[in-house]
Amino acid sequence: MTDKEKHIKTNLKILRNELEQLFDFFEKGLDYYKMVYEFWNAKDILGHITFWHESFARNISDLGKGIKPKPLKGKLSEVNKQSVETTKNESIENLIKRLKDAQVTIEEYIFLDRINLIPYKKGSRDYSRSEHLEVVSNHIHKHLKDILKKYGTTYKQN
Repeated sequence: MTDKEKHIKTNLKILRNELEQLFDFFEKGLDYYKMVYEFWNAKDILGHITFWHESFARNISDLGKGIKPKPLKGKLSEVNKQSVETTKNESIENLIKRLKDAQVTIEEYIFLDRINLIPYKKGSRDYSRSEHLEVVSNHIHKHLKDILKKYGTTYKQN
């Protein structure tokens, strides 16, 4: 195993851990409509994370299949608003299923050497496979930390 593959494997393990903690939180049967941010409740945040995870999965899958990816377009604030609006009417169970499906797709392609850089969003820089995993893990970690703080749950880190 190369150093690059080891780094990807390590970052994938971190991402899986963040996702497991997120799934664990959303399986507790709490009131997920409690506001975490000014305009977003916990369920909105799950929709937001799912939306972005599916974008990552689509982009890496397209690259893996030799198709030109079509990254999300627009200002980050607009795309983030869209992430919540488009997932608002989904059940928590369905969002978790979609998030898990996206993760399966990511894992299917993340070790392909022919994939060099993965687009994130139009107008922003592309990321290496390892960097992309890191960015996604940090993103989920930040939101999970905010959620757990709001719900008064202690955050366990590895």
